[in-house]
Amino acid sequence: MDTKQVDYDRIAAGYDRRFVMGDTQGVAEALSALAQGLSARRILEAGCGTGRWLVALRPITRRVNGLDLSAGMLGRARQREDLRRLVRGRASRLPFSTAQFDLVYCVNALHHFQSPRGFVHEARRLLRPGGALAVATMDPRLLRERWYVYEYFRGTYETDVARFPSWGTILDWMAGAGFERIQWQPVEQVVDEKAGRAVLDDYFLEKDACSQLSLLSDEEYAAGLRRIEAAVAGAEARGETATFAVDLFFAMVIGWAG
Repeated sequence: MDTKQVDYDRIAAGYDRRFVMGDTQGVAEALSALAQGLSARRILEAGCGTGRWLVALRPITRRVNGLDLSAGMLGRARQREDLRRLVRGRASRLPFSTAQFDLVYCVNALHHFQSPRGFVHEARRLLRPGGALAVATMDPRLLRERWYVYEYFRGTYETDVARFPSWGTILDWMAGAGFERIQWQPVEQVVDEKAGRAVLDDYFLEKDACSQLSLLSDEEYAAGLRRIEAAVAGAEARGETATFAVDLFFAMVIGWAG
């Protein structure tokens, strides 16, 4: 796994902009449907960040719990109404007693955990019989040609392959931890191709808008911007319009505790 980490304390104040700029309704609907199907009374999100997904589950149960390593992100989450069950800690060593929760989940966070496999085992320990673990994430191995960030910012694809376990690996981890009825389901596809100079106004091109760019040095980031600007200018000189692919696909791996 890559050892570089995003400083989420530093970017916490502006983090929620991504939920305004990008559609995430599919993830929220999938989590809500799963929680309702479980008749979940107590829920834990690992890597809860600013609490966006916890809020989405509040109509199902008021006993939503969140854990995150970033004090800055938890500070933002505590500003949301009635989010009080928030704990600072590591996902690979969850500070809860055994068999407490009906649903444990993480959304686009597994690749940040110090030991993602350890988290899967910890989640199994915390679940009551019949409960479920849900991991929503992307697999960059399937997105090499589908996101312009990988093309223009050198090293981002390779870093993501090192950080993100494949969906198959997550399935194997769940099976090894004793989960049953493990399934994979698509939850979100984001298609938002940029054309010409419009790409320069893309919120997700800002350095702190996604971890792929946050992990770059200022020099690496600036070099990527120059490549994009050169591609735009080169196409214009030929009387053409450069296009920049955005076609991201997210899925959820779910395992049930017997």
